[in-house]
Amino acid sequence: MSPRQRRSGPEILAEHDGLIVQRDPDRPSGRLLRQGEMDASYIDLADPRHLEFDYLRRMRDVVEALRARRIVHVGGAGCALARTLHATDREGVRRQDVVEVDEAVVEVAREHLGLRRAPGLKVRIADGRAWVAGRHDGSIDALLVDAFVGARVPRHLATVEALRDYARAVAPGGVVAINVVDSPPMDDVRAIASGLRESFAVVTALAAGPVLRAKRQGNVVLVAGHGPLPLERLRVRGAADGRSPAQLAVPEEVALLCRGVPPWQDGA
Repeated sequence: MSPRQRRSGPEILAEHDGLIVQRDPDRPSGRLLRQGEMDASYIDLADPRHLEFDYLRRMRDVVEALRARRIVHVGGAGCALARTLHATDREGVRRQDVVEVDEAVVEVAREHLGLRRAPGLKVRIADGRAWVAGRHDGSIDALLVDAFVGARVPRHLATVEALRDYARAVAPGGVVAINVVDSPPMDDVRAIASGLRESFAVVTALAAGPVLRAKRQGNVVLVAGHGPLPLERLRVRGAADGRSPAQLAVPEEVALLCRGVPPWQDGA
């Protein structure tokens, strides 16, 4: 989900259960899914490789840098990233599960956003944390969390207990990547990063420079792994994004960011 401003004069194509589908006036094949005041998903019906939201490009970079094959998306919306990863999987080796708690979102995606059945891509209606809890140890290469209530990550998806279970399900060479929309002083980012550091050996972050420096609101992608991560590759790819360059906060910087900040806990 992205906290962009509402576009001027878009054509509304559908409304259902608080969900609005709009045509992009600047891109005829573009479809924007809004939920409340937030942009929840953007799909280009003519080009599944197009990723409008910068944080999804960061998550794509993570998957590609690690050559992840077994991918789980917690939070689906229009399945923009899953569809991009499917479209660019020339060898057909990726296996993706998209876990979306809101059945209405999936219905809208199928009816208005071009979501179709595809080999290696399954969409499931379930709570993401509960679904991951049923996975075998080390069975996920990339666990991508992009779920929101309003503009915040649902707390139960990012408590220290949830993150500990994600660490169990993620393979030794795999990662968890969590998209967090936050604003200064970045309390949610700091608390979730603190929880990740309790279960993973390496935690880094990708975002626009002013967002990483807590100067303005925006999306921060926290990335955690059990072992070394391809930090230089991620830094270069983020910096090369001509539309929205990203900076990388190395693990030492993340440690300073969340020093003394307690992680979220179940029941707290």
